[in-house]
Amino acid sequence: MGHLTMASTGSSWISSGDHETIVPERSEAAVHVVDDDESLRNAIRRVLQLAGFEVRTYGSAGEFLLDRPDRLRGCLLLDVRMPGPTGLDLQESLARRGAVLPIIFLTGNGDLPMCVQAMRGGAVDFLSKPAPRDVLLGAVQRAMRRGVELLAERDQRQEVQSRYETLTSREREVLAGVVRGKLNKTIAFELGSAERTIKAHRARLMEKMHCKSVAELVHVTEQLQLMPQVA
Repeated sequence: MGHLTMASTGSSWISSGDHETIVPERSEAAVHVVDDDESLRNAIRRVLQLAGFEVRTYGSAGEFLLDRPDRLRGCLLLDVRMPGPTGLDLQESLARRGAVLPIIFLTGNGDLPMCVQAMRGGAVDFLSKPAPRDVLLGAVQRAMRRGVELLAERDQRQEVQSRYETLTSREREVLAGVVRGKLNKTIAFELGSAERTIKAHRARLMEKMHCKSVAELVHVTEQLQLMPQVA
């Protein structure tokens, strides 16, 4: 079986062998490779490009952050140990920024605690160097698909948030009672309002939230993580 050789060290990097071409789900998406080893970055780029992926490479976590990761699409192939901020540091930073980029960690120096931390942080996979070519491509394919799913989920949350923000303060109070399973007359009593007024507020908020049932309203409310506030 053939292999791809790193130019600077001559060491075997990723085994080749037969494989099916894997194409990203979204044309604008890319595999973002962050590793301080230039020869390694180039080797990975060649393998992924031959498989049909758009690839962007970065020599450090700082360089990657300059590329506005909150706007990027695709997935992140990330080395754990690098000079300056580590891969785990970058993972935490991306989580704080709300970036939608599934992460595959790839390292020659990984250990169990690092793997556990990475997976708890939401990593899609944690691969050891050298990774078999098919294993790497399979992980990237899964990560790219997960990236599309996460992007769709974020877009949906943003849409629901936009709808919620159109509600008046009174409609939000009524919504809180509805998702807790309260009857209109109970909500009316608690808010010091007439039951017919609550019915009118309820009808308007259901229309604004694009919900046809209480179950659907509860579902979108959970998407906004409002349930702890209204429970």
